[in-house]
Amino acid sequence: MTEDEFDAFYAAAFPRLTGQLSAFTGDREEAQDVVQEAFVRAWDRRGDFLADEAPEAWIRTVAIRLAVSRWRRARRWLELVRRTPPPGAVPGPDPDHTALVAALRQLPKAQRMVIVLHHLCDVSVEQIASDTGAPVGTVKARLYRGRAALAKHLAVDEADGAADTGELRKAGVPVRKESGRV
Repeated sequence: MTEDEFDAFYAAAFPRLTGQLSAFTGDREEAQDVVQEAFVRAWDRRGDFLADEAPEAWIRTVAIRLAVSRWRRARRWLELVRRTPPPGAVPGPDPDHTALVAALRQLPKAQRMVIVLHHLCDVSVEQIASDTGAPVGTVKARLYRGRAALAKHLAVDEADGAADTGELRKAGVPVRKESGRV
């Protein structure tokens, strides 16, 4: 079948097949989709259609099989959804965690990165230096400044009820008090 013959066949058969498949599926759009998909598959085999002598029957069969396959897939999905229990209630974030995340967001990116890598991901100072390309001394300085800034953001202020450094410790960030420094 040449391209022109195929185009003429498509123009004549598509509305008829869509009507037939609409009756089968009960959904005109679904019928159009499966008939169109069947024609796409037929395009690759258009040279064989003359030997078949029944190209419309072939396309109808393919379209019906596609519709049944879609229906089965939808039914399996629905069964899976019905068997899957709804997710349980997820507790909200811990207030200490929320305070820590808010304080971390206020840090410069470089300090935030080394604090998270070192204290939350347990990466050594040397490995952070290697990964970031920064000297070990720079990583240590960023850790020191980041801890100090976190301590300020989480420091006790009786007037506004902010968190203390105990919350910082509970959140996994060690705070050392040495000679008045945090």
